Amino acid sequence: MENDTPTVLAIDIGGSHVKIQSSAGGEERKAVSGPRMSAAGMADIFEKLAEGLEFDVISMGYPGPVVHNRIVSDPHNLAPGWVGFDFAKRFDKPVRIVNDALMQAIGSYQGGRMLFLGLGTGLGAAMIVENVAQPMELAHLPYRKGRTFEDYLGEASLEKRGHAKWQKHVVDAVGQLTAALEPEYVVIGGGNVAKLDKMPPKTRRGENTNAFKGGFALWLDKTLVV
Repeated sequence: MENDTPTVLAIDIGGSHVKIQSSAGGEERKAVSGPRMSAAGMADIFEKLAEGLEFDVISMGYPGPVVHNRIVSDPHNLAPGWVGFDFAKRFDKPVRIVNDALMQAIGSYQGGRMLFLGLGTGLGAAMIVENVAQPMELAHLPYRKGRTFEDYLGEASLEKRGHAKWQKHVVDAVGQLTAALEPEYVVIGGGNVAKLDKMPPKTRRGENTNAFKGGFALWLDKTLVV
């Protein structure tokens, strides 16, 4: 480590791809994930993607609940077997794990009170208030007709209901969540944000590369409270 600054390798685990990037620079590397990918399978993919890279520590954005650096339940869109998996032992490196939406939120943060919503295979959510980062499991709260926010805003809803209805529900849900949580601004990220023709009021478009910025910040930003 130069000047005691570690080189961070950030992993963004999604329902369709695993992506990695180094804080030392270089291009993003990615591979297909999918519903059959277990924790051990992800570790195999990571080791292949990371071949030839020098790094000191790892940040991991995980698509599910994480408490105090521990995965507490299996993801909805991947295979089971994640709870209790020892990534630090497997990789022989220090590992910090946070919810994937929180990692992208951290990389998107520009101060104040920010709500982050990630439109992808499912729905990710996080909030950061004055540099204090908090993951939020909003996806499975009831939204309408006995169904959840994720049921209406996730990838399956876009395919089932069509673009126009999906986009209408995104705008409506953002309005409801903004009224409840009172952020100063909302960042909408995730793979499907590009499919929004018009952004809802008081929102801005997030970039998927912000997930890597957030991963680097987990080790390098001393002002951040996670």
